[in-house]
Amino acid sequence: MQYFYAFITGGTICALSQILIDKTRLTPARILTSYVVLGVVLTAIGIYEPFKQWAGAGATVPLLGFGCTLAEGVRQAVAQQGLLGAFTGGVRAAAGGISAAVFFGLCTAILFQPADKS
Repeated sequence: MQYFYAFITGGTICALSQILIDKTRLTPARILTSYVVLGVVLTAIGIYEPFKQWAGAGATVPLLGFGCTLAEGVRQAVAQQGLLGAFTGGVRAAAGGISAAVFFGLCTAILFQPADKS
C-alpha cells in the first residue's frame, strides 16, 4: 500500500502543478518556488510530518519535501547553534540533494553538449 500512497501523492502534486501551469499565468519557476515555501510552512505548523509518514516518497521526493528538509534542518541547527543555525541549517540538511543535482546537471551538460536554440 505504501507504493500506492506514494504514487497517488506524487501524481497529485504533479497534476496540480500542470493545472497551475495551464490555467494560470504563473511561470514554472514561481510554482516550484511556491512548493518549496509551502513545504517549509506546512512543516513549521506541524502538518507535513504526518502527511510525510502517510505518503512516504510521494511526499519527500517532490519540492514540498525539499522545503520540509530545509525547515527541519533549520530547526535542528537553531536548537544546537542558536541564531547562526538559521543561516546554515537548511543548506547543511539538504547538502546531499543539492550536491547530487549539481553533479548530475554537470554530467548531463557534458554528455549532451547543450546549445542555444537560436
